Amino acid sequence: MSDVTEGLGGVVEGALVGGAVEPVRGRLADHGESVTCANCAAVFIGNYCPNCGQKAHIHRTLTAIAHDLVHGVLHLDGKLSRTLPLLAFRPGKLTRRYIEGERASFVSPMSMFLFSVFAMFAVFQMVGISTPTNIEVDRAALAIQDRSAEAASELRTQIEALEEGDPRRAELENELRLVERIEAGMGSNGKSEQVSEDPDPDAALDLRDLKLQVTGVDFIDEGIVQKWRDNPGLMLYKLQANGYKFSWLLIPLSIPFVWLLFAWRRSFKAYDHAIFVTYSLSFMSLLFITLSLLNAAGLELGWTVLLFATAAPLHVYKHMKYSYGLSRFSTLWRFFALLVFILFVLMLFLQALFLLGGF
Repeated sequence: MSDVTEGLGGVVEGALVGGAVEPVRGRLADHGESVTCANCAAVFIGNYCPNCGQKAHIHRTLTAIAHDLVHGVLHLDGKLSRTLPLLAFRPGKLTRRYIEGERASFVSPMSMFLFSVFAMFAVFQMVGISTPTNIEVDRAALAIQDRSAEAASELRTQIEALEEGDPRRAELENELRLVERIEAGMGSNGKSEQVSEDPDPDAALDLRDLKLQVTGVDFIDEGIVQKWRDNPGLMLYKLQANGYKFSWLLIPLSIPFVWLLFAWRRSFKAYDHAIFVTYSLSFMSLLFITLSLLNAAGLELGWTVLLFATAAPLHVYKHMKYSYGLSRFSTLWRFFALLVFILFVLMLFLQALFLLGGF
């Protein structure tokens, strides 16, 4: 139940954060009386001051605080009903209309992105989709295996230093055979072969051979690897938490790659690409939410994967074609190039998460 309550809290948090960056659309009052703004003393007619944006009517009650909270959570409701259908079925039209200036009627891309990402991670938590954080290394078994390897190496060195026929050499050879049998009887995870025949879902993992090339700088990569060896569960938790907190990095990472697809088309600016990328990421987050809920409701995993493999590429294709007004051929080659670029972006994002988790 705690996962559900935390998930609901995450949805509320996402709505509040999304509402915080969403521009407020002022409304004219129903009456024609002028109002003096309590903040800047401007005289105006309406519900919001045209000079500083403060509300005309100021409340000092606990009910007003509750109203502000509910409004903050549901602030996107009016615009959301107009934005979601277009985002799902006519994303190119939504992006084009927003770029051309029709913005008061729709949820802004950044607000939509923040809300959808917060909601996605919250829903993941509610349905039990998360990285395993209870991985423990059997340090005692690994220590025995390490000591066995060190002892075997030391014995070999001592044996090589002794002459043939030396009685001490025979004793050391007997010890070496015993140590090698002990070492051979340990599995790759530090457990004996007999234990490993009975698979245990909580079996320890051997992370001593883990090698990561995150930055290409040896001392940084070695520090990250050491933290994975010491506490893999904590590192997985950091990856999950950082993926949640730094998901916005996907936007600046993606914009240069989209710009490359239109580098010679001066009519398209970096702003256009930013709107395209942000709305696309918002849809993908909402798609993950929908599919995870369907899977939790009983939809088989195979069908879930098939729906994603169909809906995600189709949406990207339609979004690109109608956002930029491209022909079918121009859209197709850019679409396949974009699929390759997406892999690069995900790799860069994962590297950033590894780097953030190491410090």
